[in-house]
Amino acid sequence: MSIEFEAVTKRFPDGTVAVDDFSITIPAGKTTVFVGSSGCGKTTLLRMINRLVEPTAGRITIDGEDIASKDAVQLRRGIGYVLQSAGLMPHFSVIDNVATVPILKGAPKAAARERALELLDLVGLDRSLASRYPSQLSGGQQQRVGVARGLAADSAILLMDEPFGAVDPIVRRELQAETIRLQRDLDKTVVFVTHDIDEAFLLGDQVVILRPGAQIAQVGSPSEIMENPADDFVADFIGAERGARALSLKHTPRGTVLVDAQGRTQGVLVGEAVEAGTA
Repeated sequence: MSIEFEAVTKRFPDGTVAVDDFSITIPAGKTTVFVGSSGCGKTTLLRMINRLVEPTAGRITIDGEDIASKDAVQLRRGIGYVLQSAGLMPHFSVIDNVATVPILKGAPKAAARERALELLDLVGLDRSLASRYPSQLSGGQQQRVGVARGLAADSAILLMDEPFGAVDPIVRRELQAETIRLQRDLDKTVVFVTHDIDEAFLLGDQVVILRPGAQIAQVGSPSEIMENPADDFVADFIGAERGARALSLKHTPRGTVLVDAQGRTQGVLVGEAVEAGTA
C-alpha cells in the first residue's frame, strides 16, 4: 500500500507548528525513513498515518483513500506499530502481548495465540519465551516481541518509531539486519523514524532528511543523497562536510582496504581480492 501526504500541516494548541505544508509519496513495498534532529516533526508525521495525531490541514491517503474517512480505532488496528523500548504491556505474557491485536480484530483466542507463536518464530525468538513477562526478557528480546506485535496486525503497513534507540550497539545491528530481512520477505510498506543517519542509510530505500517543521531538506535513495547532497545542511547532516564519509584506498600485503579520514580500516575492496584469488 502506498501512502501520500498532501500539503499536511500540524499546529498544536500552543501555536507550535510541528509540520508545515508537508507533501510526499511513500511507495508501496519499500522502506521510507524519516530522519532528522529532535523536534523536527518526524514522529508527528509517523503518528499522523495511524491518526494518533490529527493534521490541522491537508490530507493523508492510503492507496488513494483519505484516512480521515476511516474509523480511527479500526485504522490503528490494521496498521502495525513498533515503539522504542517495545511498549509492551508488563502484566501480559509475551504470547498475550503479541496476540492482543488479532484478538481485538475479532480472531478467536486460540487462533490468535497460535499466530503469535508463528510470529515469534519469524522474528527469531524461541517459543519457550512465550510464557515469560517483559521484565524477564533482555532489551533485544523485548524489541523483537515489539516487532512481532507490530506484525500481528497482518497489515501491509508497518510504522516503526525509533524502535532500536534503547538497545546496545550489537543488539541494534542484529535488529536492523532482522528488519531488512523481514521487509524483504514480507514486502511491507515500512515507515521508519530515526535520528541516526547511518541507520537511515542502512534501512531506507527512500530517505527523507528533515529540517524543523518537517521541511524536506532532501529525499532520495541513500546513494543519491551521499553522491549529491542538496545543500550544505544535508552535507553537514550526513557527515560529508566533516570528512566522515571520505574513504581512501590503502594497499596492504593481503590486498586493498578502505580507510576513513582517521586512517581506520572500514572494509576490504572485495572485487580486487576476488581477482587476486582467481589470478
